[in-house]
Amino acid sequence: MTKLRILLAEDHRVMREGLRVVLDREPSLEVVGEADNGQSAISLAQQLRPDVVIMDISMPKLNGLKATETLKRLIPEKKILILTRHLDRSYVQQLFCSGASGYVLKQSASEDLVEATMRVAAGHSYLDPAITDQLVETLTEDRGSRPVGRSLTTREQDVLRYVALGFLAKEIAVELGIGIKTVETHKANAMSKLGLTSRIDIVRYAVLQGWLEDV
Repeated sequence: MTKLRILLAEDHRVMREGLRVVLDREPSLEVVGEADNGQSAISLAQQLRPDVVIMDISMPKLNGLKATETLKRLIPEKKILILTRHLDRSYVQQLFCSGASGYVLKQSASEDLVEATMRVAAGHSYLDPAITDQLVETLTEDRGSRPVGRSLTTREQDVLRYVALGFLAKEIAVELGIGIKTVETHKANAMSKLGLTSRIDIVRYAVLQGWLEDV
């Protein structure tokens, strides 16, 4: 069986060793490299080409979010899972702006980390359950200041759901059997109808609709 190759970026040695034990004991996962700072994470990701980079936010030299942004520019298809202790809306906003595919809390169960890693490797998004609660709360608070959305077509809903799950436009086009420009048109129309302006808005909407619960 081919194992998923993982690069672990975490500056605290004890935490990093513990995470490695959790991941390596899974038959389908293998940690192929470790980094203790953001710059090293970028360098090793380019050298080792892992399937998933698990990236701590708080690291020296270059923090995890900046390292994620840089990696996504260099290797756009790279799957990155953010790991942190912070349960804060501003971090969630930065997460999706950085291009990461998922966000999991360090205080979550080890099973959650394994599940998050596998989902991200499969091309899906992963939000720690504690984060989804905050997203719903934020969206609910914002609804009073947002224009009431016009109803979406089935195809517009399909496109938004795939965007929320972390699929690129070309991947959505393949999944739905339509052109990339058509995907972009449906996405733009849906966002306009709902008054959404960013991917974090799309994820919030998807959470409220229950689209991310069973992925």
